[in-house]
Amino acid sequence: MSTTSEHWQRVRTSVPEVLHRLLTLLDGAPPDRAATADWSVADTVAHLATIAATDVALVRGGSEDPSASVVADLRLRTTVDTVAAMNDVVMARFTERRLPVLADRLRADIAALLAATADEDPLREITWLGGANLPVVGLLAHLVNELNIHAWDIARALGRPWYTDPGDAALFVDQFLVGVTRCGYGRLLDHDRPVRPGRISVTFRAAGVSPPVTFALIDGLVVLEPHDPRPDVRVSYDPVTFNLMLFGRVSRMRAALTGKVRVAGRRPWLLPTFMATMRLPS
Repeated sequence: MSTTSEHWQRVRTSVPEVLHRLLTLLDGAPPDRAATADWSVADTVAHLATIAATDVALVRGGSEDPSASVVADLRLRTTVDTVAAMNDVVMARFTERRLPVLADRLRADIAALLAATADEDPLREITWLGGANLPVVGLLAHLVNELNIHAWDIARALGRPWYTDPGDAALFVDQFLVGVTRCGYGRLLDHDRPVRPGRISVTFRAAGVSPPVTFALIDGLVVLEPHDPRPDVRVSYDPVTFNLMLFGRVSRMRAALTGKVRVAGRRPWLLPTFMATMRLPS
């Protein structure tokens, strides 16, 4: 999966469009309503505000992140398994919870991010969580996913529908996961479990949305590989359901029973071993 001008244009168009729908969803929302097990609606929007501010700082190479002086070193040491602890530190430092203020801040920071990247090379690499290198297009794809996932949380809490465009959802694997794997994920996937020797190849395909991409776990290291006609595992998925599953919003059982995620291949039983390394915070 390569980055094309169409991908770049899509992600730059999707960020403000999803933000607009999220802010419309927030109109009149009770800030103290529980959106997740740990966060209220206001907490959730505050989390998104810190992500947007951090993204602006990363792109500009400055210190606009409101918690930069506190969590800069922590961010570089963060792994997938410690993202929640980092979020706790950031959220404790960023105390604003008034929804109108948060909405204005989110709107302003995302406008600043889009302006800062207007003439940007989408493949320019920035240093991200865990010392990972991430192309700018991957940074924006990550932001689109964060907006959609957390809008889904808020909409469910309010008893309202939320629509995620499958093309937007597909950007998470196609531009974020592929980008961070290609550029180097640093210590982001570090863990203290024994490393499985050998090779496991997994081909992911967002059915009807994007072409397949193959990852391989080789002696504990995840790499991108050319298309493998006979991978160990094939995963065909609806990208909206797949992302919700990856982040713990939809169970694996439900995703499989509804046919939204299908697993096949020569050795499909190896998928859990692969995903124990190529994992995401849920």
